[in-house]
Amino acid sequence: MSDGASGGSDDKVLTGIVLMLVAYLVFSCIDTSSKWLTLAGLSPLQVAFMRYFGHFTVSLGYLGRGKVALKCPTPWLTFLVLLRGVFLAGSTIFNFIAIQYLQLSLTASILFTAPILICALSWPLLREPVGIYRWSAIAFGFCGVLIAIRPFGQDFHWAIFLSLGAALSFAFYSILTRMLADTVATDTMQFYSGLVGTVGLLPSAILLWQMPETAVQWALLLAIGLFGWGGHQMLTTAMRYAPANVLMPYGYSLILYMTFWGYVVFGNVPDAWAVVGAIIIVAAGLIIWFRERKLAAERRKQMPISLAEPPPQ
Repeated sequence: MSDGASGGSDDKVLTGIVLMLVAYLVFSCIDTSSKWLTLAGLSPLQVAFMRYFGHFTVSLGYLGRGKVALKCPTPWLTFLVLLRGVFLAGSTIFNFIAIQYLQLSLTASILFTAPILICALSWPLLREPVGIYRWSAIAFGFCGVLIAIRPFGQDFHWAIFLSLGAALSFAFYSILTRMLADTVATDTMQFYSGLVGTVGLLPSAILLWQMPETAVQWALLLAIGLFGWGGHQMLTTAMRYAPANVLMPYGYSLILYMTFWGYVVFGNVPDAWAVVGAIIIVAAGLIIWFRERKLAAERRKQMPISLAEPPPQ
């Protein structure tokens, strides 16, 4: 009996991991499509608008079927949900502009400073203690960033600041998601993310709109919103099958996906320094993940048995 239960649990975790890997493959398609479209002459803000317009359109379908509750428990929570959408849209805008000039593998590496930034910001914003191990990992990770971007080298490009802005915006978005996760439904946050991005980017999209010239451009422009919504849905579903602390390391697959697309689609090969920097950034993130997982296990041991047991499914 125990073997069967264990096998079922293992199957759920494996399903979660597969969904996580597919979600980040979809996310890599967003950045690859955006780079291809902006290099073809379309405005990054136009592409960003279509990313959120598609997301919002799908969410409206869910709303029409009564699957989304628009009202948040309090006005303050509504404000935080909207602010979360602003940070997500800001991350997308910064990233879509940056990838015109930078290799996909580099922007992916910089984006993964977000877990390091989240850890650094968790004390002032969430009042979560950060010990010497995690502060050391934070410092180690930022050394990796310096190696990857080489701020004093001849190859340094100003767009790196935009990529760093995207990572910082995503870190704030993730912190707000953590704060809201227990009180606001996921579908509600998804709806408002699409709404904020669509409304906020509509004026610039109208002013800068350029008609796609080929069927491929139209297809990518229309698909990019579905990629955004679908990736987030798969990510959310993955966390129903496996704990976030189990899934987190698989998110680094994005760097591999982006390196692959960068080479296949654009012929970009990251140099040795960028690879070393990416490895250090990933290592720092994994150190933080390992430490937080260990602390969470210690906290569970200190709980009363009734609180440590998982809730009924």
